[in-house]
Amino acid sequence: MSTLSAAPAPVSFFEALKFWFKLGCISFGGPAGQIAIMHRELVEEKRWISDQRFLHALNYCMLLPGPEAQQLATYIGWLMHRTWGGIAAGALFVLPSLVLLIGLSWVYVAFGGVPWVAAVLYGIKPAVAALVLQAVHRIGSKTLKKPRTAPVLWAVAATSFIAVAVLNVPFPLVVLGAALLGWLGQRWWPDQFSGGSGHGGGKATTAHAPAWIDDETPTPPHARFRKSHLARLLVVGVLLWLLPMAVLVAWQGWDGTLAQMGWFFTKAALLTFGGAYAVLPYVYQGAVEHFGWLNAAQMMDGLALGETTPGPLIMVVAYVGFLGGWAKQVLGPDALFLGAALAATIVTWFTFLPSFLFILAGGPLVESTHGNLQLTAPLTAITAAVVGVIASLVLFFIAHIAIRTGATGSFGTQIDVLALGLAALVALALIRYKVGVVPVIAASALAGWLASLVGWI
Repeated sequence: MSTLSAAPAPVSFFEALKFWFKLGCISFGGPAGQIAIMHRELVEEKRWISDQRFLHALNYCMLLPGPEAQQLATYIGWLMHRTWGGIAAGALFVLPSLVLLIGLSWVYVAFGGVPWVAAVLYGIKPAVAALVLQAVHRIGSKTLKKPRTAPVLWAVAATSFIAVAVLNVPFPLVVLGAALLGWLGQRWWPDQFSGGSGHGGGKATTAHAPAWIDDETPTPPHARFRKSHLARLLVVGVLLWLLPMAVLVAWQGWDGTLAQMGWFFTKAALLTFGGAYAVLPYVYQGAVEHFGWLNAAQMMDGLALGETTPGPLIMVVAYVGFLGGWAKQVLGPDALFLGAALAATIVTWFTFLPSFLFILAGGPLVESTHGNLQLTAPLTAITAAVVGVIASLVLFFIAHIAIRTGATGSFGTQIDVLALGLAALVALALIRYKVGVVPVIAASALAGWLASLVGWI
C-alpha cells in the first residue's frame, strides 16, 4: 500500500523529452493504439497524469480537426512543461515518422520498379483496403448506432457516400452540409445527435495511485486562461503560417508547386474530423486529380508505406509532398531528392501547425472548465458523414486492387482473386480477431513476395 500513498516526483523536461522521442518511435496501431500506449505509459506506469485529467484532455482533442493522438501528446506536454513542453511532445510524435517516410519515399521512387519491392507492395495494398474498411466499421459502430434508433445519421452517411463516390462532390462541401444538418438536427432529433466519446484510453476508476498531475492538482499558472496570452499565441501562429507562405510565393509565385502545397494542406488540416481516413478522399481529389502530384497507384502505395511507419497516418501527406516535389522538380532536375525532401517538410509544417495552435490556444480554456466535453450535434453529423466518405474510399481501393494488372480474361480484364481474397482475410483478422496492424502488414507483404515466387505477379 505504500506505493499508493506517494505521488511521483516532479518530472524534468529532459526526462519527458526522452519519453516523447520514444513514443514517436513506437506509436504504431493508429490513433486508438497510440492513445492506448500513452494511457498505459503516462497514467498506469509512470503516473505523470491521472486518468481523469488524461480523459479530460482526450475529450477536447476529439472535438478538434487533426490527429487526436498527436494533439493529446501536445496537450499533456504543454500541461507538464509549458509551451516548449507541448511543442517538443507534438514535434517528436511526428519527426521520426517524417524522417522514415522521406527515406521510404526515396526508396520507392528510386527502386519501386525492382521486382521484389513491387511484390511486397502488391501484398500490402489489399491490407490497406482492409484497414480502411476497419476504419469504417470502427467509426460507424460508435457513431451510427442501430438504423432504427438513428435513421437520420444513417441517411447522412449514405448521402455522403453517394456525394463523394458518384457525384464527386468536394469533401469540404460534404463537411459543411453535414455540420449544417447537425445544427438543425439537434432541434428536430436531439436524441440522434447526442454524440458520444471517441477513442478511449481507459476507464476512470474511483481509487487510484496518486499522479504527479492528479485529479485535484490545481491548474498550473501557465495553463490559466489569459486574454493577452491568447492574443500573443494567435499573432505568433499567423506569423508562423504567413512568413513561410510569403517566402514560397516570393520565390516561386502563388502558382508554384510549393506554395500550392502549403495552401492545399492548410485546408486539409482543418478538415480532418474523424481521423486521417476522413481527409484522404480530399487529399486524393486535390493531389491526384487536380494538381497531378502523383497518380492513383502511387497514392495506394503511399498508404501502404504510411501504415508501416509509426506516427499518425495523416503523415502520408509527407509522402504525397515528396512525390509531388520529385515529379514537379521543385529545385530542378539536378536536385530531385533535396527538392522532394523540402516539399515533404513544407507539407508537414502546414499540416500540423494548426494542431499546435488548437492545443496551445485552447488548452487554458479547457483547463478552466474541468467539465466533461461531449461532441456537439454538428460534429456528430460530420462524423456520420465521415463514415460515408471513408466507405467511398473503400470502394475506390477495392476497385483498384480487383483488376489483375497485365492479365486479360474473357471480357478484356481478369479479376485478381488473390488480392481480393487477401483483403478479405486481413479484414477478418482486423475486425473479428483484433489482430494488430503491424502483424497483418508483415503477413501481407510476405504473401505478396510469395505470390511473385510462384509467378502470380
